[in-house]
Amino acid sequence: MATMNDSERTLRIENLVKEYVPGKPVLKGISLEISGRTTTAIIGPSGTGKSTLIRCINRLIDPTSGSISIGDKELTSMSGKDLRAARRRVGMVFQEFNLVERLSVMENVLCGRLGYLPVWRAWLRKYPQDDIERAFNLLDSVGLLEFANARADSLSGGQRQRVGIARALMQDPHILLADEPTSSLDPKTSVEIMELLTRVCTERKIPLLVNIHDVNLGKRFADRIIGMSKGHVVFDGKPDELEPRHLQEIYGGKDWLQ
Repeated sequence: MATMNDSERTLRIENLVKEYVPGKPVLKGISLEISGRTTTAIIGPSGTGKSTLIRCINRLIDPTSGSISIGDKELTSMSGKDLRAARRRVGMVFQEFNLVERLSVMENVLCGRLGYLPVWRAWLRKYPQDDIERAFNLLDSVGLLEFANARADSLSGGQRQRVGIARALMQDPHILLADEPTSSLDPKTSVEIMELLTRVCTERKIPLLVNIHDVNLGKRFADRIIGMSKGHVVFDGKPDELEPRHLQEIYGGKDWLQ
């Protein structure tokens, strides 16, 4: 694995706009820079654009306008082979896990390398031995080595999310995105998953950007909190700088704070 400096992992978003319906933007000119080996949590009410922002970054959906760059690669202008090559460096952990249920845990983790394989190898799922050894190591690091040959649909929710994390790391990503990775999990498992995410990203010096619905969980694990409301960034600071007045601006009203 090549050694990279922090600038190669820096995410820059400039004046990002996304409209699903013309004239009704969900994202309204978002500008952010995320650099260094940090965990950044995005908080905000449902419908404010948190998931849309995450999915624009890895081009699961196309922005309406604006710019997204990782290192010196400008993603919004890319298409075809160039976009596929860039996207494999953007790891993604999903809310609903997005595993291939009928495949084994090991096969799901190895899917993280599909973007690096020739078409015939990808079709036949013929992985190099180095990839197989790395997948075993990643399963060990997420605590699932003994489940390598189990079918994905036999696992608990927390175990499935661990597989999703290992699969994302198999991409050797420059940045890791997590879209509500704990919303389907119980409180204890949610803490375990956030502990795992922050640990593996810190060990590998990968910036982590996580969209999270639980404010306290975000404050506990993030180095930086970004608060969104109605398509705008209305707070950007350290967890201990997030005060009730900021939460009122982000979520609206006071009753839920009591």
